[in-house]
Amino acid sequence: MRAVIQRVKNASVAIKNNTVAQINNGLFVLLGVETQDNAEDAIWLANKIVQLRIFSDENNLMNKSVIDIDGEILIVSQFTLHAKTKKGNRPSFVKSANSEVAIPLYSMIIDELSKKINKKVQSGQFGENMQVSLCNNGPVTILIDSKNKE
Repeated sequence: MRAVIQRVKNASVAIKNNTVAQINNGLFVLLGVETQDNAEDAIWLANKIVQLRIFSDENNLMNKSVIDIDGEILIVSQFTLHAKTKKGNRPSFVKSANSEVAIPLYSMIIDELSKKINKKVQSGQFGENMQVSLCNNGPVTILIDSKNKE
């Protein structure tokens, strides 16, 4: 699984001009599921996301997690995070998981994150054309890949 994690002041997702999810002060996460991902990847990534210390403490140092600040999370599926661009100019998405694999893992990570922050995680709708708005705070953006644990 690949995740692009952004520290945000606010974020929202709309589908056909209707807002379906929104948060204030927390994390906006784009999530890409690849064909080889499994439950272990989802659990590892959920733990990593909620434990990231990217929020400022009283000394303006990044020492607090989303749990520490009682923040919110908005997650959106994005298969394009697994785009391959080596050949030509049209990206290939052969490593992106199909919906039979991706939807259960997407749902699992939402459930895991909700348990860990002790509140409902907001989400986009899998497979929909979504319009995302956000105010990146910092800006702070972190990339994580469960297959490349750095």
